[in-house]
Amino acid sequence: MSSEQERSIAITCPGQIKIPYTWPAGQAGSRFLVALRDRMQLLGVRCPACQKVWVPPIRCLTCHQIGTEWVQVGPQGTLETWTIVRTSVPSIQVLPVPYATGVIRLDGADTGLVHFLGGVEFSKLFSGLRVEPVFNAQRRGHILDICYFQPVST
Repeated sequence: MSSEQERSIAITCPGQIKIPYTWPAGQAGSRFLVALRDRMQLLGVRCPACQKVWVPPIRCLTCHQIGTEWVQVGPQGTLETWTIVRTSVPSIQVLPVPYATGVIRLDGADTGLVHFLGGVEFSKLFSGLRVEPVFNAQRRGHILDICYFQPVST
């Protein structure tokens, strides 16, 4: 092999970079997280054009309007869909596997909120299950101030 060929061989070096970072939640995200932290209250915003209530509060993805009317939603909701996570991804994982996560449509909302599911056997999860949040005793203004959603106690 010529020296020219040796220089053109691609060499790869395995590595891993973990870069901690923070970013501002913005006005809407901050208001949502403060209500969650201080009052254990879930808020959404209503689109002025189509009247859909978005949780978490974002620009309407249907009409592209920015809602200014804040509404309280939940705290209970309906499990729309779910999955059981069985593969470990240590760099981003909060819970040990296996764990359940689902899309919850909170009462009064038109969109689903993705969150952890707990307090229930996986075999008892189903679309339409009524759920409610379980809050951390120590809250810090983070979506994980809700530990998980569990079936509504009857």
